[in-house]
Amino acid sequence: MINKSVLYLLLIGVVFNSCTHKKKLADTGIKIHPESRYFETNSGKPFFWLGDTGWLLFKKLSREEVVAYLDNRAEKQFNVIQVMGIHELSVANFYGDSALINKNIEAPKVTEGDNFKNSTEYDYWDHVSYIIDEAEKRNIYIAFVPIWGGAVKSGKVKASQAVKYANFLVDRFGKKPNIIWMNGGDIRGSEYTEVWKSIGQTIRSRDSLHLMTYHPRGRTSSADWFHNEKWLDFNSFQSGHRRYDQDTSKNELRHYGEDNWKYVLETYDTKPAKPILDAEPSYEAIPEGLHDSLEVRWTDAAVRRYAYWSVFSGAAGFTYGHSAVMQFHKPDQGAGSYGVRNWEFYTRALNDPGAGQMQFLKKLMLSKPYFDRIPDQSIIANQKGKYNYLMATRGKDYAFVYTWTGRELNVNMGKINGVKVKASWFKPTDGTQTAIAEVDNNGIKSFNPPGEEKDGNDWVLILESI
Repeated sequence: MINKSVLYLLLIGVVFNSCTHKKKLADTGIKIHPESRYFETNSGKPFFWLGDTGWLLFKKLSREEVVAYLDNRAEKQFNVIQVMGIHELSVANFYGDSALINKNIEAPKVTEGDNFKNSTEYDYWDHVSYIIDEAEKRNIYIAFVPIWGGAVKSGKVKASQAVKYANFLVDRFGKKPNIIWMNGGDIRGSEYTEVWKSIGQTIRSRDSLHLMTYHPRGRTSSADWFHNEKWLDFNSFQSGHRRYDQDTSKNELRHYGEDNWKYVLETYDTKPAKPILDAEPSYEAIPEGLHDSLEVRWTDAAVRRYAYWSVFSGAAGFTYGHSAVMQFHKPDQGAGSYGVRNWEFYTRALNDPGAGQMQFLKKLMLSKPYFDRIPDQSIIANQKGKYNYLMATRGKDYAFVYTWTGRELNVNMGKINGVKVKASWFKPTDGTQTAIAEVDNNGIKSFNPPGEEKDGNDWVLILESI
């Protein structure tokens, strides 16, 4: 028989744990900064979105592989992983557990219990929970795509069914502190619009803790369809995988080619103001143009250009991707997608150079006062086009100017405080900083980056008020 004092202590423990859980949900997580351009933590600290496209994470990896992957990404300072909940209606995980009963989005396949050692208890959604919890341990958020656009295109997902599925997701994962809802999935918002609105509205009606966005088709932005929707907290765009000369389709809304910064600037002053970021640029090691396996591959240098161009133009972060990692290609699973090479399996690709270089951008942006930063191209006195385009951003006491080719920078001074400023070079490939000089903060000053002028010799000029 339980002693009354022991029972009292047990009850106090239950209440304490419940309050602690609520406090944890209140104190963790991210929200939109009051000025609506960037993210902040619930304690008011800057949150720079550094994402990775781990699209098939729920489907392809075992628990041991999940831990190894998340450890690798945490070490490289990633704080968001974008993942598909339902890739296709027949999806099953590493252990053979199907997500749905008879491919019915209204009928998630769940079992009693979640004991991993008992295969009759551990199901697809238990595996999803395990991954989300392991990500939380590493301070990583899961940008959860409820269902990929391709699955909806099958015609077997109606808006009414999507409502029931969205309710299931909120019931199952709505109390996880490290969730970001990423509606859509590589599809235009003008296709199956009622499905996307149903998912967004259903989740928002029951979950006010977590942010939500929409992942669109290539060369489109969530702002094209959903900017004024109450469930859309921030905009995402997919700049896509095409070169300048490949971006010629008459059916696309934009022909920006590699100029991903244009998506940011075109919505920067849209009301109401919302954060925006490139949620899918060209992936490292994927064929340029995506579909021709004989094409040359996008490199780490190109990924850096996409990252710095978009962030310096006012984006709230950036999502990196790698061809082999986004599909978790394994050597015993056939040819893979998008021309992934048989020797290029994901465990090797995890440490390709671009993945390790993204952290230096994050560290640079968080090294200065973050929330007063604005894009300001009036800093540039010798602007040019395409690969020679310079991108500038500044706060009150600092300015950054990015060049991808290492060409001469002519800078209009006087844009930040101070009679004099300290100038230095920042190297995006390794995050090192080298002092140049102290210069007068007036007129036009010229700065020549180290090395010869060529594609991929990228540098950031840092100007700091003295």
